[in-house]
Amino acid sequence: MKERMQNSSLKQEFLKNWIKGLQLHTNFNKNTTILERRKAIKLSADIAIASTRNSTTRWSRALISDASRDGSNKTLIEKISGREAPRKDSFGLIRCSKKIMKRSRVTRQIRARKAVLPSVVGASLIEKKLVKSRTRALKRLVPGGEDMDEISLIKETIDYIVSLRVQVDVMGRMASVADRLIPFKSL
Repeated sequence: MKERMQNSSLKQEFLKNWIKGLQLHTNFNKNTTILERRKAIKLSADIAIASTRNSTTRWSRALISDASRDGSNKTLIEKISGREAPRKDSFGLIRCSKKIMKRSRVTRQIRARKAVLPSVVGASLIEKKLVKSRTRALKRLVPGGEDMDEISLIKETIDYIVSLRVQVDVMGRMASVADRLIPFKSL
Protein backbone atom coordinates (compact mmCIF):
# COMPACT_ATOMS: atom_id res chain seq x y z
CA MET A 1 0.00 0.00 0.00
CA LYS A 2 2.78 2.41 0.98
CA GLU A 3 4.64 1.63 -2.28
CA ARG A 4 1.55 2.48 -4.35
CA MET A 5 1.22 5.81 -2.56
CA GLN A 6 4.87 6.61 -3.26
CA ASN A 7 4.53 5.63 -6.93
CA SER A 8 1.38 7.71 -7.21
CA SER A 9 3.08 10.80 -5.82
CA LEU A 10 6.14 10.16 -8.03
CA LYS A 11 3.85 9.89 -11.06
CA GLN A 12 2.08 13.11 -10.17
CA GLU A 13 5.33 14.99 -9.63
CA PHE A 14 6.85 13.60 -12.83
CA LEU A 15 3.74 14.50 -14.86
CA LYS A 16 3.63 18.02 -13.44
CA ASN A 17 7.34 18.63 -14.18
CA TRP A 18 7.20 16.99 -17.59
CA ILE A 19 4.23 19.09 -18.71
CA LYS A 20 5.94 22.20 -17.37
CA GLY A 21 9.03 21.36 -19.42
CA LEU A 22 7.02 20.73 -22.58
CA GLN A 23 5.15 24.01 -22.12
CA LEU A 24 8.40 25.91 -21.58
CA HIS A 25 9.94 24.38 -24.68
CA THR A 26 6.85 25.20 -26.75
CA ASN A 27 6.92 28.80 -25.49
CA PHE A 28 10.60 29.18 -26.44
CA ASN A 29 10.36 27.45 -29.83
CA LYS A 30 7.18 27.99 -31.81
CA ASN A 31 8.24 26.36 -35.10
CA THR A 32 10.02 23.06 -34.50
CA THR A 33 10.68 20.00 -36.59
CA ILE A 34 9.62 16.51 -35.56
CA LEU A 35 13.20 15.68 -34.51
CA GLU A 36 13.38 18.83 -32.37
CA ARG A 37 10.06 17.93 -30.72
CA ARG A 38 11.29 14.40 -30.05
CA LYS A 39 14.46 15.79 -28.47
CA ALA A 40 12.41 18.25 -26.38
CA ILE A 41 10.12 15.46 -25.13
CA LYS A 42 13.10 13.32 -24.11
CA LEU A 43 14.94 16.23 -22.51
CA SER A 44 11.85 17.32 -20.57
CA ALA A 45 11.18 13.74 -19.46
CA ASP A 46 14.79 13.25 -18.32
CA ILE A 47 14.85 16.49 -16.35
CA ALA A 48 11.39 15.82 -14.90
CA ILE A 49 12.24 12.30 -13.70
CA ALA A 50 15.59 13.46 -12.30
CA SER A 51 13.92 16.34 -10.46
CA THR A 52 11.54 13.91 -8.71
CA ARG A 53 14.58 12.59 -6.85
CA ASN A 54 15.77 16.06 -5.76
CA SER A 55 19.40 15.21 -6.58
CA THR A 56 19.45 12.48 -3.93
CA THR A 57 20.70 9.87 -6.38
CA ARG A 58 23.77 9.84 -8.59
CA TRP A 59 21.79 8.97 -11.69
CA SER A 60 19.52 12.00 -11.22
CA ARG A 61 22.52 14.32 -10.81
CA ALA A 62 24.13 12.76 -13.89
CA LEU A 63 20.99 13.32 -16.00
CA ILE A 64 20.77 16.96 -14.92
CA SER A 65 24.50 17.42 -15.50
CA ASP A 66 24.31 15.88 -18.98
CA ALA A 67 21.38 18.11 -19.89
CA SER A 68 23.17 21.20 -18.58
CA ARG A 69 26.13 20.69 -20.92
CA ASP A 70 24.11 22.41 -23.62
CA GLY A 71 23.88 26.01 -22.47
CA SER A 72 20.42 26.46 -24.03
CA ASN A 73 18.93 23.94 -21.57
CA LYS A 74 19.96 25.89 -18.48
CA THR A 75 16.71 27.85 -18.18
CA LEU A 76 14.64 24.73 -18.80
CA ILE A 77 16.49 22.82 -16.07
CA GLU A 78 16.09 25.65 -13.57
CA LYS A 79 12.36 26.09 -14.30
CA ILE A 80 11.52 22.38 -14.13
CA SER A 81 13.68 21.37 -11.18
CA GLY A 82 13.44 24.62 -9.26
CA ARG A 83 17.21 24.55 -8.72
CA GLU A 84 20.13 26.21 -10.43
CA ALA A 85 21.67 24.17 -13.23
CA PRO A 86 25.20 22.87 -12.56
CA ARG A 87 27.96 25.02 -13.99
CA LYS A 88 29.94 23.58 -16.89
CA ASP A 89 33.38 24.32 -15.46
CA SER A 90 32.73 22.55 -12.16
CA PHE A 91 31.55 19.36 -13.87
CA GLY A 92 34.94 18.60 -15.42
CA LEU A 93 36.71 19.13 -12.13
CA ILE A 94 34.28 16.89 -10.27
CA ARG A 95 34.56 14.14 -12.91
CA CYS A 96 38.37 14.37 -12.83
CA SER A 97 38.51 14.11 -9.03
CA LYS A 98 36.08 11.17 -9.12
CA LYS A 99 38.33 9.36 -11.58
CA ILE A 100 41.35 9.92 -9.35
CA MET A 101 39.44 8.66 -6.31
CA LYS A 102 38.19 5.65 -8.25
CA ARG A 103 41.69 4.77 -9.44
CA SER A 104 43.07 4.90 -5.90
CA ARG A 105 40.14 2.84 -4.59
CA VAL A 106 40.57 0.27 -7.37
CA THR A 107 44.30 0.04 -6.67
CA ARG A 108 43.60 -0.65 -2.98
CA GLN A 109 41.01 -3.28 -3.91
CA ILE A 110 43.42 -5.03 -6.29
CA ARG A 111 46.13 -5.13 -3.63
CA ALA A 112 43.66 -6.52 -1.09
CA ARG A 113 42.51 -9.23 -3.52
CA LYS A 114 46.06 -10.26 -4.33
CA ALA A 115 46.77 -10.67 -0.63
CA VAL A 116 43.71 -12.92 -0.18
CA LEU A 117 43.76 -14.64 -3.59
CA PRO A 118 45.76 -17.78 -2.65
CA SER A 119 43.27 -18.70 0.08
CA VAL A 120 40.20 -18.00 -2.06
CA VAL A 121 38.67 -21.08 -3.60
CA GLY A 122 35.40 -20.75 -5.45
CA ALA A 123 34.21 -18.83 -8.46
CA SER A 124 35.85 -19.78 -11.70
CA LEU A 125 37.59 -17.37 -14.01
CA ILE A 126 34.70 -17.56 -16.50
CA GLU A 127 32.16 -16.55 -13.85
CA LYS A 128 34.31 -13.62 -12.78
CA LYS A 129 34.68 -12.42 -16.37
CA LEU A 130 30.93 -12.74 -16.92
CA VAL A 131 30.14 -10.73 -13.81
CA LYS A 132 32.72 -8.11 -14.79
CA SER A 133 31.34 -7.73 -18.33
CA ARG A 134 27.75 -7.46 -17.10
CA THR A 135 28.78 -4.91 -14.48
CA ARG A 136 30.51 -2.90 -17.18
CA ALA A 137 27.37 -3.03 -19.33
CA LEU A 138 25.20 -1.93 -16.39
CA LYS A 139 27.55 0.98 -15.66
CA ARG A 140 27.04 2.19 -19.22
CA LEU A 141 23.24 1.98 -18.92
CA VAL A 142 22.76 3.85 -15.64
CA PRO A 143 23.48 7.61 -15.89
CA GLY A 144 26.61 8.34 -13.86
CA GLY A 145 27.23 4.60 -13.42
CA GLU A 146 30.82 4.71 -14.67
CA ASP A 147 31.96 6.27 -11.41
CA MET A 148 30.16 3.87 -9.05
CA ASP A 149 31.34 0.86 -7.13
CA GLU A 150 29.28 -2.35 -7.41
CA ILE A 151 27.14 -1.83 -4.28
CA SER A 152 26.23 1.74 -5.21
CA LEU A 153 25.59 0.63 -8.77
CA ILE A 154 23.03 -1.94 -7.65
CA LYS A 155 21.23 0.54 -5.37
CA GLU A 156 21.20 3.25 -8.04
CA THR A 157 20.06 0.79 -10.71
CA ILE A 158 17.08 -0.30 -8.61
CA ASP A 159 16.09 3.30 -8.00
CA TYR A 160 16.59 4.19 -11.66
CA ILE A 161 14.43 1.26 -12.80
CA VAL A 162 11.63 2.29 -10.45
CA SER A 163 11.82 5.84 -11.81
CA LEU A 164 11.86 4.62 -15.41
CA ARG A 165 8.81 2.46 -14.69
CA VAL A 166 7.00 5.54 -13.37
CA GLN A 167 8.07 7.51 -16.45
CA VAL A 168 6.92 4.81 -18.89
CA ASP A 169 3.60 4.36 -17.09
CA VAL A 170 2.81 8.09 -17.14
CA MET A 171 3.91 8.50 -20.76
CA GLY A 172 1.91 5.44 -21.79
CA ARG A 173 -1.22 6.78 -20.12
CA MET A 174 -0.73 10.17 -21.75
CA ALA A 175 -0.38 8.50 -25.16
CA SER A 176 -3.55 6.46 -24.65
CA VAL A 177 -5.48 9.57 -23.58
CA ALA A 178 -4.15 11.45 -26.61
CA ASP A 179 -5.21 8.56 -28.89
CA ARG A 180 -8.74 8.73 -27.50
CA LEU A 181 -8.92 12.52 -27.81
CA ILE A 182 -7.31 12.79 -31.24
CA PRO A 183 -8.01 9.63 -33.24
CA PHE A 184 -5.47 8.87 -35.96
CA LYS A 185 -6.86 9.66 -39.38
CA SER A 186 -5.41 7.91 -42.36
CA LEU A 187 -4.58 10.00 -45.40
